[in-house]
Amino acid sequence: MALVAEFEDFMKLDIRVGTILEACAFDEAKKPAYKLTIDFGNKIGIKKSSAQITDKYTTDELIGKKVLAVVNFPPRQIANYMSEVLVLGTYSEGGVVLITPDKETTNGDKLG
Repeated sequence: MALVAEFEDFMKLDIRVGTILEACAFDEAKKPAYKLTIDFGNKIGIKKSSAQITDKYTTDELIGKKVLAVVNFPPRQIANYMSEVLVLGTYSEGGVVLITPDKETTNGDKLG
């Protein structure tokens, strides 16, 4: 059974659109992952994230990709890397699939 969440819990999350600027292998991570550098626009700026998305994506195809991420979680130390945002995806057959906007968006746009 799923944990019950209230609408107010959802409203606490600040989920924004960003564009991946850089992606590289995260060799120090326990599970295969990439280090991502993501631009969330002028208000939020450029943030780093670790993402276990190596099954479905190469580093080259991630560059320029728009993603959704939670930007108001506290930073989290993963191996020797500080992940500042949580990139969102679905646990799908064969690996994680990133959540992306299907129309044109601006970096920093808020999910609502």
